[in-house]
Amino acid sequence: MTTPVIRVLVRAVLLGSIVLATAAHAAPRVEDTMAQRLLACTGCHGAQGRAASDGYYPRIAGKPAGYLFNQLLSFRDGRRQYTLMANLLAPLTDDYLREIAAHFSQLELPYPPPQAATAGIDVLTRGEALVTRGDAALHVPACTQCHGAGLMGVAPGVPALIGMPRDYLNAQLGAWRAGSRHAMAPDCMAEVAKKLAPDDISALSQWLAAQTVPAGAKPATALPAPPPLPCGGAPARGPESAR
Repeated sequence: MTTPVIRVLVRAVLLGSIVLATAAHAAPRVEDTMAQRLLACTGCHGAQGRAASDGYYPRIAGKPAGYLFNQLLSFRDGRRQYTLMANLLAPLTDDYLREIAAHFSQLELPYPPPQAATAGIDVLTRGEALVTRGDAALHVPACTQCHGAGLMGVAPGVPALIGMPRDYLNAQLGAWRAGSRHAMAPDCMAEVAKKLAPDDISALSQWLAAQTVPAGAKPATALPAPPPLPCGGAPARGPESAR
């Protein structure tokens, strides 16, 4: 066998070895599922959307799909101001945002223990009063009138108020009060938050974050009566409209 032929054979063997080695070390195939695609969300919102440990990024797992969809729209379309979320969502269609919302809304995961309150009894008493009874003098309805008696939200568009980090609640109520967060008109939360003093917002967030989420708790399917204020992101759903 001539030397040139031997060289060709050696090169062929080496090339084959390289191809086989490359195939053996190729990256494993990643399944194309929504859970896999949305791993990017867990960097801020925690594993499976359970909420991050820093207390600022909210839990999104188990929230009503309509609420999650409305928030995604608000970030993408500029009603909520957070550059990272806006940039992530800018190229996504409404239909894809609905898929994201549906994925997280269907996750049934345990909630973390409540946060220990750092405020005194007077502050917590004020927070509980606002949540359960409202303040007629301020024309502020009780939180339970819109967010449900169990404060776990109401499908399809009202979120839970318990099981959320205190800092997040405080920041969002403050943002509505300051006019830096907006919802679909009529913006009922902005109307309520602007009637609350900073101390009231602190009392609300302290009391709410200290509440335990019962095992298996889910958003209510309807309110027993129409909500006290019209809300653009949460259509009225009293007993009649829920049928």
